[in-house]
Order: sequence, then structure tokens, then C-alpha cells
Amino acid sequence: MSANGWFQILLFFGLVLLVTKPLGMFMTRVFSRERTFMDPVLAPIERLLYRVAGVDEDHEMRWTEYAISMLLFSLVSMIVLYAMERLQGYLPFNPQKLGAVNPSALAFNTAASFTTNTNWQNYGGETTMSYLTQMAGLAYHNFMSAAVGIVLAIAFIRGVARRHMQTIGNFWVDLVRCNLWILLPACIIGALVLVSQGVVQNLKPYDTVKLVEPMQVQKVGPDGKPVVDALGKPVMDTVTEQTIAQGPVASQEIIKELGTNGGGFFNANSSHPFENPTPLSNLIELVSIFAIGSGLTYTLGRMTGSQRHGWAVFAAMAILFFVGVSVAYWAEARGNPLLAGTDQSLSPLQPGGNMEGKEVRFGIANTALWATVTTDASCGAINGWHDSFTPLGGLVPLANIMLSEVVFGGVGAGMYGMLIYIVLAVFIAGLMVGRTPEYLGKKIEAYDVKMAMLVVLVFPLVILGFSAISAVAGFGTSSILNPGPHGLSEILYSFTSQAGNNGSAFAGLTTNTLWYNTAGAITMLVGRFLMIIPALAIAGNLAGKKYVPPSLGTFPVTTPLFTVLLIGVILIVGALTFFPALSLGPILEHLLMAAGKTF
Repeated sequence: MSANGWFQILLFFGLVLLVTKPLGMFMTRVFSRERTFMDPVLAPIERLLYRVAGVDEDHEMRWTEYAISMLLFSLVSMIVLYAMERLQGYLPFNPQKLGAVNPSALAFNTAASFTTNTNWQNYGGETTMSYLTQMAGLAYHNFMSAAVGIVLAIAFIRGVARRHMQTIGNFWVDLVRCNLWILLPACIIGALVLVSQGVVQNLKPYDTVKLVEPMQVQKVGPDGKPVVDALGKPVMDTVTEQTIAQGPVASQEIIKELGTNGGGFFNANSSHPFENPTPLSNLIELVSIFAIGSGLTYTLGRMTGSQRHGWAVFAAMAILFFVGVSVAYWAEARGNPLLAGTDQSLSPLQPGGNMEGKEVRFGIANTALWATVTTDASCGAINGWHDSFTPLGGLVPLANIMLSEVVFGGVGAGMYGMLIYIVLAVFIAGLMVGRTPEYLGKKIEAYDVKMAMLVVLVFPLVILGFSAISAVAGFGTSSILNPGPHGLSEILYSFTSQAGNNGSAFAGLTTNTLWYNTAGAITMLVGRFLMIIPALAIAGNLAGKKYVPPSLGTFPVTTPLFTVLLIGVILIVGALTFFPALSLGPILEHLLMAAGKTF
């Protein structure tokens, strides 16, 4: 660990803190339908969209209508994307003449992935998807799935803020305003900035260039696994030329970070020089991942009339972030103890520590920071390979997702996930003082706690259930690259990432199979929608309650004590649920590494 590394981490967090208030205030004005400086340009477009779509912008929805609208919108969007994938061979903007996405299970998995804001990829983007599918299919979903997450958080916040009301807003109005006022303007500016840094943005066919010298590479089979001969030796191919993929990358790169979508135009994701070429582009993309999630904490305080509560929630997120990044940075900077006394850095520019799977231009501190940020939020973008991290370094991103990614979190998803934990925290606080728990003047009753517990229980059920099947069945274990606890970590990370709608991969696991495509798609759909519906039910129930003035027995939600209690509830729920699985995976691998055994 170095002063330079900590400077990078603190600079990043300082920039996130800097944008929190202005962005939070702006989102408050947008969703409260107050006037903004963009109204002269965007308001006429908004009215035109409502007129064409037949939307009554003054109609308010109960939580059930809001949920049905969201589900129908997501269903239609998913069907359209699936059809586009299967028909892309007949569609335009396909200079490489790429055929239909096969097998159909892969197309189903991808459609579920981008509809749920997961962006899990069982394929290589540059060898599978045409420009039309990338832009009109995947990038469209990057905007819409992100907007859905944001407006659901806003609907929950309205439920907390409103009194004696049965409605929580209008889904269609919220969706339109989120895209027009927030996502599109930010992405237009952000994409241009990324282009200035060297991120490509074109519709050209791929280029093929001759190598200066032929290169030997290990042959890879149709299943994606390295090919070996009868003696177990690698089968090599001689490569004399290289295909340089390109395309409309910058426009997709910025929304994948700002909307915490993840995924990548290229298979190498944000470690690819065409997606993330410079330290400045890396910093911009990092800040984009946290920006909206951080801003929503200020929006929470502003809309509920308790700004101190918003900052208390921000503080809980910030503390969890620093704990995670500290552990990851320490573990990676320490390196593998079995190689003590040797140069593990692979480069004189990055001395010391574990540089395996990391870009030299980013280094250990920045890669550990990125891995922490992308899994604190539900963003699957990576700039280094999590599979190459040390056991404890790899434990951090896995644990972050298991904590429901409430540390700033996915756009919207992190906020309504945190609000679920707040409901549980004030319920526990109420039990401790022996009275009915209250949250910002609303009594938390049995219905609210039941819905919150439903969210908490669905998440581990789908993760641990599918992981258990995959760990014992041949169709699951046949995809494992590494044996022992590391192989279990690969499976566990796969389903955790998909259930958490994160999309990052531990790698090392061949997931483009019928089992992993199908089970993964189900996991993503359950992790998104079976957690959204109970959250909306709580919002609708809170909106109809009367305001209860605080008294001497009311547990305040604006103090450091509340922040500590909230962190405790998050950690205890996560530890009780997932510790047995983690103890068989990365924790056991770390102990075995200390004993001299690696995998």
C-alpha cells in the first residue's frame, strides 16, 4: 500500500462527495416536476411523447398500477431484444455479417440480463453482437433499465414522504423525465469527453492487420475451454494477423457506467484500451458509477424533509465503502505470501503486490478501487480480472454483492435496497426501546416488516439454491476451470452477481451452456422483479399512513447511532446468510494458501 494509491482512492471519493448535493438537488426538482434550466428545450419534447403514447401526465398511480406498468414495459422490452438478437443476421448495421445469437438459451440469457440492468455476458461482444444490436438493443436497455431502477427508488421515497395518499407517482412520467432530464444529457456530454480521451465511436468494419512476427497462442475449443492433447499439453495455433474490433463504443460506455449497467462492448470490458484508454477516462468512468446512487441519498433527505437523515444514510454507505476498499487494496498490495521475496509485480512501474490480471496502466490500488466500486454498485464493468485476485481480495467484491449492493448501489436499486434495511433497522430499534417503531413519522408495522423480510429471503434463496445444484451436478461442475474452494467461489460469484443484477464475473467458469444460461436468466429475473414488487408494496403502504409526531421514545434516524445500527443490520444479515458459503470458498482458499496450497 502506498501514499499514491491512497491519494487515488481519496481523490475519487472526494469527487463523488462533490457531485452528491448538486445532482441530488437536480433530481429532486426533476421528479417533483419543478422548473429546471433544461425545461425550455425538454418540456415540449416531453409533452409530445405523452401525446404520441397516450399518457395522462396528471394521472397518479397506486403501487399496484405502478408495478404492473413497470412489469409490462420490461416484458415487452425483453421480447424485442430477444427477437433482435435472433434476427440480427437479417438486420442492417452489421458490417461483420454476424449471424443470429446462438444458442437460443444464450439469447434468452442476454435479453434477461439487459432488461434487468444486470448486463451479464456469456459471450464476447465484438464477436457476437452487430452494431444495431449493440446500439438499438443493448444500449437502449442500458438507458431504460437504469431509468426503471431510478424511478422505483423515487417512488419508494415518495411513499415515505407522502401522508394519507394512496398513490406514489406515474411510472411513465417518471421514466420519461429520468431519461430526458438526467441520463441523456449526462451521457451526451460524457460520451464526447470519452471520445476526446480516445474511446472509439464509429460504424466502420473491423480492421485486419499483419503482425510484425507470428505469435503462438493456445487453441480454444467451441466450448471456450483451452484445447490440450492426450498428454495434457496445450495445443498451439500460429497467428499471423489480428482483427481490430471497433464500433459505437463511447456512447455505450458512458451509460453502462452512469446507469451502473456494466457489461462491455468488448470482451475485455473496461480494461480494453478502446473502452478505457487513459487515467482520466478511468476516473470519469469510476465517478460515473457512484454519481447517481450518491446523489439519491441527498434526494432522499430533500424529498422527505430530513436532510440529516440523507447524510446519515450517505455516511453508512461511505463507511462500508472504505472498509471494503481497504481490505481489497491491502490484500492485493500484500500479494501471494507463497511468493514472498520474489517480484510479483510483473512491471517495474508497479512494484510489489499481486499484478496478475491487472493492467499496468491502472495498477494495484486503482484495480482494487474499481473492483470495490463496481460491486458496491450493481455495475458489472471491470478493469481487472477478479479471478486473479488473492482470496481475500476476491472476497471483497463477492461480499459487496451479497450485502445487496446497498453501498451507493445500482442506480435506484441501491437506494430502495438500503430503504429495506432501514425499515429493518428501525424495527429492531423499536424492539429495543419497547415501542412501535417509526420511520420519519410513519409507523413500521407487521406488513412492512413482512415485505422487507421477503426481499431479504428471496435474494439468498436463489443464489444458494442454484449454487448448490451447480456444485454437485455434472452439468454444473463440468464448467469449472479451477478445482477446490476457488471453483466453488467461481460458481457462487456467478449466481451472486446475477441475482444482484451486477453482471461482473469471477471468470474461470464456462457459463455459455444450457444450464448456466437458463439458470442465470431465471436468477436475474428473480433478483430484479421479486425484490422490486415487495419494495413497491412497502412504498404504497407507507404513503397511506398518517404522520406521527416524534416523541421521547422515537428512535432518531439522523444520528451517528442510527448510522452504526444501520451498518450493523446490513452486516449481520449478510453474515448470517452467506458466511457458511464464504467459509467454504474464499476464506478456506485463503487459509489453504497460508498453509502452502493453491488452486
